[in-house]
Amino acid sequence: MPFQFQPPVIVHAYKAEFPKAELWIPYISGGPDDAAVHAVNEHIRQSAQELVNGQGSLDDPRAEMFGYFEVKNNQKDVLSLSLFNYAYTGGAHGMTLQQSLTFDVPTGKLYSLSELFKPGSDYVKRLSALVAKQIAARQIETLEPFKAIRPDQSFYVADRSLVLYFNLYELAAYVYGFLYFPISVYSIQSIIDEQGPLGKMLES
Repeated sequence: MPFQFQPPVIVHAYKAEFPKAELWIPYISGGPDDAAVHAVNEHIRQSAQELVNGQGSLDDPRAEMFGYFEVKNNQKDVLSLSLFNYAYTGGAHGMTLQQSLTFDVPTGKLYSLSELFKPGSDYVKRLSALVAKQIAARQIETLEPFKAIRPDQSFYVADRSLVLYFNLYELAAYVYGFLYFPISVYSIQSIIDEQGPLGKMLES
């Protein structure tokens, strides 16, 4: 058989509450391997905890926290999702943190950006040029002149696109919010690792 269909995993939402905070945390079931499912869920749990820790203290009487998530891709054995955590801890406004995770469902492997591409490919230079082009086209006023993405730039996979993004204040002023740069997998096909998540998105 040229292609074996793997059903999407089932994404559940677990509600966790503690004083001044409400968190909706995803967890999965239905994957082909129980150990891989456990690995995915453990990565998600740890990441959600990191976001909570990153917000600091909720000691301010007005403080509050809300966590939620978005599923970006759940097909072709690739699960990609974003965890968000909003907290008001005092000051002029609250702060939202985002962390995205992209998994190979059969193995439970969590991918870094560099692992999406062929070894030795100058993916930073290639992606940076595409981001710079979008910054100019969208007339985004950056805090500093844009030079390049980080080798571990935040990303998620959304169907046939790689979406790079910058967190609040990372690239531009707070008013811009999160800045997302979708890149078609076809525009970077020559450097994609065909065995990785983006390679699977290239399959028809």
